[in-house]
Amino acid sequence: MGQVLRHEVLSVLLENSANFLSGEEISKRVGVSRAAIWKHIKELRNEGYEIEAKPRKGYRLIYRPDRVATEEIQNELSTKLFGQQIRYEPVAKSTQILAHQWARAGAPEGSLVIADEQQAGKGRLGRVWYSPPKTGIWMSLILRPPIPIQQASHLTLLASVGVSSAIINQTNLPIKIKWPNDLLLQGKKICGILTELRGDQDKIEYIVLGMGINVNQQSDHFPSELKEVATSLAVQGKQSYSRASLIAEVMKELEYYYLLYLEQGFEPIRNRWESLSDLIGKKITAKTPQAKVVGVAESLSSDGSLMVRSGKELITIYSADIDKE
Repeated sequence: MGQVLRHEVLSVLLENSANFLSGEEISKRVGVSRAAIWKHIKELRNEGYEIEAKPRKGYRLIYRPDRVATEEIQNELSTKLFGQQIRYEPVAKSTQILAHQWARAGAPEGSLVIADEQQAGKGRLGRVWYSPPKTGIWMSLILRPPIPIQQASHLTLLASVGVSSAIINQTNLPIKIKWPNDLLLQGKKICGILTELRGDQDKIEYIVLGMGINVNQQSDHFPSELKEVATSLAVQGKQSYSRASLIAEVMKELEYYYLLYLEQGFEPIRNRWESLSDLIGKKITAKTPQAKVVGVAESLSSDGSLMVRSGKELITIYSADIDKE
């Protein structure tokens, strides 16, 4: 209960950050005593917020730390659906695990799980995703799309388009997509996307869309085995970024492309994906479970697979580790 009230106090301060608000006014809006307001303001200061206090004027928020708590994100949101319900954990084993639990319990579409730190973040093919505290965005979005289960792969590609567009909007950095869903910056991984679904026969019960974005890590934050293959927005952009603002932008862009997909199908998603691709028109080596394919990546098929021209043959790649030549 105390945390909920503290969130409400912060929301009031965020909404009125240009002006002083009296303790009496805040107490009216939140519905607690002025003594309780003082207690919550003290706790917010302990979390890194700078709150100016002046006699006969009241309180004014003058500095916000880079937090991804619920009230910080919802203050930035412009969506109708995505991110309207948020569960925030300072530390979690994995946001994917929490999102699956919430989805099975009936969480509505667009519900979002966020952690400031993951102890066992999940990547594709069972790999571990490096998720240090208070630097990146580690989150999972619950979807309940009314589509056949055979089209679920479209959502992975849609996610890479939405997240790429959001990062570009916020940073102006040249994000590229490596098939199917890694986001690259100057050839290094900036974001991973993991799509997991639960369904029965042809029906999707729900999809959990996991996203890990390297935002404010510095070069020395990465383990030695990752320094050559991973980077962050802060390293490449030479500045730090508001994680809450970026999350809100990701929710906006994902919601836009998701609703576009439900209305118009995969074609506009495919066109946008190809325009952001790091592979189309490039010579690649695709290591599939069955063989190694060397050729030129030509296009994305209607089912989301990668079409590769090898000599005179056009080969369909469904799953592979891919390297550019």
